[in-house]
Amino acid sequence: MNAASRVVGYSDRVNHAFAFAAKHHDRQVRKGAALPYLTHPASVAVILTRYGCDETIVLAGILHSFVEDCVREGMPPEDLDERVTSKFGRETLATMLAITERRVNAHGIDLGWEERRSDYLERLSGANDAGRWVCAAGELDDCGSLLADLQRTAFPESVWGQLPRGPEATLLWHRRVYDRLREVGFRAPIMDELGGVIAALEDVAAATAASVPRPA
Repeated sequence: MNAASRVVGYSDRVNHAFAFAAKHHDRQVRKGAALPYLTHPASVAVILTRYGCDETIVLAGILHSFVEDCVREGMPPEDLDERVTSKFGRETLATMLAITERRVNAHGIDLGWEERRSDYLERLSGANDAGRWVCAAGELDDCGSLLADLQRTAFPESVWGQLPRGPEATLLWHRRVYDRLREVGFRAPIMDELGGVIAALEDVAAATAASVPRPA
């Protein structure tokens, strides 16, 4: 599925999704920043709207972090289905689940950290284009926010030092997601922007390598 030609504006469903997300993320802040976490799903929605994505994709963009939290916390699938499907539709939930990192696989076996990452990348092959749009928009906001923080400070080490797994692992992960999206045939216009931002981050990392702290 490609972005629709109609640009999404205000609607009751979009407004409801923002209210739903705001309630869930009320006490959360973004990693490495004092910003409310809601700025992430809001930015993802803006990116998707800018590219002309239809309402279902925008809804998934707003709600994807909520679903990730529910899966991470072990919410039973039937409870998640009840909370999301009745309000936003089964297609919206299916889109988000396809791009949500799992802690257990389809056989109920716990996955380690690297196994979860590998599982996520593998499942992008089975995600529809709506899910891939949300994935790319989430990556673009994460990378763009990190790049903006680095560009506005005279002390890049203070920004790199806030990344839980350090700059090398963080940048490698963003590159792996980008490469995987290309491998599965996702060629939407957003990929050009995402690739440019990741390349800019890698350039900044190379230029500041000597001052970048290593994770313990």
